[in-house]
Amino acid sequence: MLRCLALYRLMPGRFALTAGLFVLVNIGVAFQQWMVGRAVNDVEAGRAVSRAADGSLDWTVALHWLLAIAGIAALRSVLQYFGGIMSLVIGQDLLTVLRERILAQVQRLDLAYHWQHGVGELVTRTTRDADKVRDALINFWRQVFETSLVLIATVGLLSWYHPWLGVVPLAMTLAGLALFVAQTDRLVWLDRAVGEAYDQVNQELSEGVNGVRVIKSFGLEAQRIDIFAGHVGLFMTQARAALAYAASRIPLPQTVVALSHVWILAFGAHLVQQGRIGIGELVASLLVANMLVFRIEGIGRVMQVFADARSSAARIWELLDAEPGITGGPAPLPAGPLGLRLQQVGVRAPGGSTHILDDCSFDIAPGEIVAVVGSTGAGKSTLASLLPRLLDAEEGRVLVGSPEAGWQDVRTLRLDELRHRVHVVPQESFLFSDTLEANLRVSRPQASHVELLDALEQAGAGEVLERLEHGLQTRLGARGVTLSGGQRQRISLARALVAQPDILVLDDATSALDALTERRVLDNIRRLGHSGNGRHGRPITVLLIASKLSTLLLADRVALLARGRIVAEGTHRALTETSAEYRDLLGLTPN
Repeated sequence: MLRCLALYRLMPGRFALTAGLFVLVNIGVAFQQWMVGRAVNDVEAGRAVSRAADGSLDWTVALHWLLAIAGIAALRSVLQYFGGIMSLVIGQDLLTVLRERILAQVQRLDLAYHWQHGVGELVTRTTRDADKVRDALINFWRQVFETSLVLIATVGLLSWYHPWLGVVPLAMTLAGLALFVAQTDRLVWLDRAVGEAYDQVNQELSEGVNGVRVIKSFGLEAQRIDIFAGHVGLFMTQARAALAYAASRIPLPQTVVALSHVWILAFGAHLVQQGRIGIGELVASLLVANMLVFRIEGIGRVMQVFADARSSAARIWELLDAEPGITGGPAPLPAGPLGLRLQQVGVRAPGGSTHILDDCSFDIAPGEIVAVVGSTGAGKSTLASLLPRLLDAEEGRVLVGSPEAGWQDVRTLRLDELRHRVHVVPQESFLFSDTLEANLRVSRPQASHVELLDALEQAGAGEVLERLEHGLQTRLGARGVTLSGGQRQRISLARALVAQPDILVLDDATSALDALTERRVLDNIRRLGHSGNGRHGRPITVLLIASKLSTLLLADRVALLARGRIVAEGTHRALTETSAEYRDLLGLTPN
């Protein structure tokens, strides 16, 4: 929580101004109550209103005190208003800073973190947890900082009247605050349980929205509703437990603080009786004590807010402190065409029990088109993810380069440059809820209008563009929901071609296309790969993760992935003749 409060250093000017306004307001409170005491003494002594020599009443002193007290109250109100506005503004600004940092961190962390932490958990950090921290930061001004000033002003004024009149209320207030603090650890634990239950609610809601087609296809509506209701029920149970604990524990410290009011009344009356203070001073003491008790009674709720915020802040900083497992190196990529080389690469499944890839070695020359085929679960997508370092090999090395320029380990290369020059198009196409043009420019914002149209044509998406009412300015809807699966795949492929990559990996990225369209698209890619129309006129190296025979026929060479390694390589014709495992996989018979 202190780390969140330290974010105020990002706006030192506004922080100092807000603090200064609250200091002036609370100095004004003490001064106003002191003036009330003086006014009461004048009333008691008969000086407030006196009779003039002509028999009329002289209200000069009373009006003096009335105008002075009213003026100070009005000035305090103005300062209080602007201080409150400033605290709200900087609290909202800090919420914006937190959310921006969370989003930046979510984008920075690698896939392994996202697989471990669900969407619901990340949404909760950005919404519920950030809101709770914002509430605490705002309450820091309105309750903690300002109440501290009220305590100082109150104890100062009471001690000026008599030391024991200030010491005992100070001790009772500190004792009450100590009781509040002692309860916060339990409140933090309870709120953390509430937050984890809320994660599950968010996760289930996210899956219910994103998976609505599957849910309806299998008639799972009632089942999913029951599961969601169970998560909501657990959340309500945890929330009620937290509220019950707070409601049962907060009254005790509030009572301890309120007893200071009784002390001031009793001891103050004793001092009046002895003539050590006047009635005015007793009235002023009761007024400031009443203000202090009123403020401290609100601390109970504030402590609960801060306990909740401590839990939320911990969850936020757990995310912000997480370090990505994949970071870039300092070396630039070779300037020429890029090929690919895997040297005894090993990758384990999550949990580290079995290998997905094991001693896998594989070469692709620059400009070559190679297809990789294998059974389901053989590790084809894992192999594709190694190239732009969406995953890292646990054993062996992944190299890019060429025989002429040399080979470099991808771990030593600049990550942003690697991912600009090595592009993977996955089978599951994702499009942003934006225009077609904006989706294409994601990969290269400076691309010209002609280059966008050319990429669409090469990806076989020219006819898709013709059917869109507003052309490139057509909004595609969330995840490209307005398009068919094949249309989304072609636009995703066009987006990759706009980037002009040196290595293009198609991870079964044409699976939703009909045979004629797929053939046309793959022919375009083949011509592109061999024509030198890639980045700066260089040939494009193409790796096809394939499951269709039509795709394999396009490749210069086919590699069979099985048991975590490449077990056979060659042309489709050669493998058909020499590899029984290849024939069995594709359902072919030897010639």
